Amino acid sequence: MYEFDSSKTDSEGHSGSEYRYSGPFYQDSYRTGSSGRTAGDVPPKKKKSFLRLLGRAACVGLVFGIIASAAFQATNYAGRQMFGEDMTALNQDSSQAIPQIESVVPQTGEGSGLMNSGSADVTSIVEKCMPSLVAITNVSVREVQSFWGFGWYNMPQQREQTSTGTGIIIGQNETELLIVTNNHVIAGATNLTVLFSVDEGKDGADAVEARIKGTDVTKDVGVIAVSLKDIPAETMAEIKTASIGDSSKLKVGEQVVAIGNALGYGQSVTTGIVSALGREVTLQNDDGTLINNTLIQTDAAINPGNSGGALLNMQGQVIGINEAKYSSNNVEGVGYAIPISDVESLIGDLKTMTTRSEVDADKIGYLGINCQDVTEEISKQYDMPLGIYLKSVVKGCAADKAGLKKGDILTRFDGVAVSSYDSLRERLQYYEAGETVEVTVQTPDDDGYTEKTVSVTLNSREEIDAASK
Repeated sequence: MYEFDSSKTDSEGHSGSEYRYSGPFYQDSYRTGSSGRTAGDVPPKKKKSFLRLLGRAACVGLVFGIIASAAFQATNYAGRQMFGEDMTALNQDSSQAIPQIESVVPQTGEGSGLMNSGSADVTSIVEKCMPSLVAITNVSVREVQSFWGFGWYNMPQQREQTSTGTGIIIGQNETELLIVTNNHVIAGATNLTVLFSVDEGKDGADAVEARIKGTDVTKDVGVIAVSLKDIPAETMAEIKTASIGDSSKLKVGEQVVAIGNALGYGQSVTTGIVSALGREVTLQNDDGTLINNTLIQTDAAINPGNSGGALLNMQGQVIGINEAKYSSNNVEGVGYAIPISDVESLIGDLKTMTTRSEVDADKIGYLGINCQDVTEEISKQYDMPLGIYLKSVVKGCAADKAGLKKGDILTRFDGVAVSSYDSLRERLQYYEAGETVEVTVQTPDDDGYTEKTVSVTLNSREEIDAASK
């Protein structure tokens, strides 16, 4: 992810989509005469002439209808003879048809190195795979500490920040296009937009609004969705769904290609090899929590902004999600990617979740818990599961009514892993008071911990405060 500060809102105003009726709009036209006559002023002779004229018009209309019908049937017959289908089918309303995008076709061949005759060269891979990439822009609000003045001047202040990353198109459903990326690319978003790689450099091409489908902070994976109605027809005709490979079959030394929105300048391409497999890497989230993942190491340049982009094999298949979360000035030629096979089932689960937008602050739901993070260090020291330790629950509120107790460790919220209170609070921003969600906890017992999942109906802030008194 690439990040930069912004002290004002986007001048383009990507605040939402504008919907307009696209079909024809017919409006009757009424005209009044200038003679000023009333109905009683019309002479009887004129009325008789009008009836004659009406009869003639009806005859002409009947003849025209017969001719037009014959012409249509003749055209329909000719169409059947030429195309083997009833031409009336072409006149049916197709506005309800779901646009389908093509998938990247993997290159054939036994080998996976550039020198193998069965593999494509980098140029061919980029040409085929680039349409499955998008640039992601995340506008969020974060607290920054002021070091000027005294008293209230030193209080944390909120500041708008804009960051960029990359996403990979992985499929679609009846109403949405689905894109996978890193969780940290989309975390904390108050406004999320994507620009399709096929639209880069086009005059008038705008980013479209996206919403979060589901995330998993422990794997740093997230899925976002774009409404199909918001994607121009010409863009739909060009974009593609990525082809997913098998990262478990990778070998050290294989050549790979990395594509991503480096430094927020747009999609760029780097190449390299698989330097190592199964690297244990510890990365730090913005909230200070740690992620321990087993990653692919590559010497293909992965720069800030590449996060969430594709690491491709020489068949053009995605075998990794680029991870550019950690960098150091004294390290070169060391990049990491999440093995796609390790998170493929997780991505499948995230794709099916309900697409959500942030709710108003006064409508956010709460669990009614007092808690403490079980960090990696605490987990190892006390042999406890990673998650959120419940120090107490507010009597009569959501967690208490669901049977959660002091000592339970909350690990998942609505099917999404949470490893800290900050990650839980981030999820709660998408849920209103009164909603019922599933919560997974590890409950201590004589044998250690037992996992259970319960349904919790969230409370409002006012309900929690009232119960706490």
